[in-house]
Amino acid sequence: MPKTFARATAPLYEQIRQLIVSAMASGEWRPGEALPSEAALAQRYGASPGTVRRALDELAALNLVERRQGAGTFVATHTAPRDSYRFLRLVADDGAQGFERELLHARRARASAAIAQQLQLPPTAPVIELRRVLRRRGAVVVLDDLWLPERQFEGLTEAVARAHAGTLYALFEQRFGVHMVRAQEKLRAIAAGPDEAALFGLPQGAPLLSVERVAYTYGDRPVEVRKGLYRTDADHYRNELN
Repeated sequence: MPKTFARATAPLYEQIRQLIVSAMASGEWRPGEALPSEAALAQRYGASPGTVRRALDELAALNLVERRQGAGTFVATHTAPRDSYRFLRLVADDGAQGFERELLHARRARASAAIAQQLQLPPTAPVIELRRVLRRRGAVVVLDDLWLPERQFEGLTEAVARAHAGTLYALFEQRFGVHMVRAQEKLRAIAAGPDEAALFGLPQGAPLLSVERVAYTYGDRPVEVRKGLYRTDADHYRNELN
């Protein structure tokens, strides 16, 4: 039966957008899978194809779905090559692509008060802590520390992380069913301390870009806290503002 929308205050296309997101969150349509046609969605939700099209356009603008000419609409995925580093905006000045990834450790820990608050967890709740570096041109350009709620990443061990050939977000999506849909970041310039300087091969006090991120899955649930240090003498942080 078509979904009805009695006494709703939000525009119909917005209600349909929310229902599609709910279906994706429940696993009805998984990352990388095709959504039903606009006609089928219109029948399902009792709306016009134009209203469904507007809902899909909104989802595409939020990078939750991907419109492919002649193929249809697909749930966005971090496994697609062009989207594998969607949330990492460090771009090489010389146009170099990709990174060499090295996991330094992955281990179980207890959340600090600050991490627990950001992940909306009880104090000292169990988390998975990861540290990794990204290299470009043989030099370390990113140092990342990540914290993930253990309840959503149970079974994520160092061996599992090392065995995965793709990005961490692709691993989270494929193995644990956690799809990152948006993130909030705080950026500031800092001076490298002795440990950071040694890791990056820079003089102590050299400038680094500090990027603190909280990433969210469907339903605006925080599922990752990440603190990164970026080297920017041959790379730059690029963002697009609309």
